[in-house]
Amino acid sequence: MTAHPESTLIRPFNSPLECGLRMLFVLDASAGQASDLQRLISYDYLLVHSGDVVGGPESLHPAVPFRGGELLIKRNLVYAGLNQMYSRELLLKTFDVTGILYQATALTSAFLKLMRTSYAQALRQRSSWIVEHFGMFSDSELGQYMSENVGRWGGEFEQLSVLNELEL
Repeated sequence: MTAHPESTLIRPFNSPLECGLRMLFVLDASAGQASDLQRLISYDYLLVHSGDVVGGPESLHPAVPFRGGELLIKRNLVYAGLNQMYSRELLLKTFDVTGILYQATALTSAFLKLMRTSYAQALRQRSSWIVEHFGMFSDSELGQYMSENVGRWGGEFEQLSVLNELEL
């Protein structure tokens, strides 16, 4: 059996396509509000790890150790995903003095209505929750919230491994 070059492997999870689709749900829930890349990176983390927020809904993705580090690698994935969605005219990209902003369109909503799986429904619910709870945060307030909490998200695994090493 011949090994496939890495470029031919299909990567369905945490791919630009998956991130771009998640961002469509968030932008659609934002009801016309434009968002910059940094806000959308934070929203993507909160979307899949909503259980990390006190009082938040159960997380869509499993709790993995040191998941707060995902914020450092999400930038390129989310950016590439947004560009894929833009290339398919599923979102609007505008430019202003602060940089590039992304926004849902009527086509975004129409496209998302075609998605009826339980995962799509969970994305809709959590996207609405994110906009409701974090949409009023300024960019600096959201950045501060993420900075204050990212170090402890996933840290429970570190605590468990320390406890396992204790001799009682």
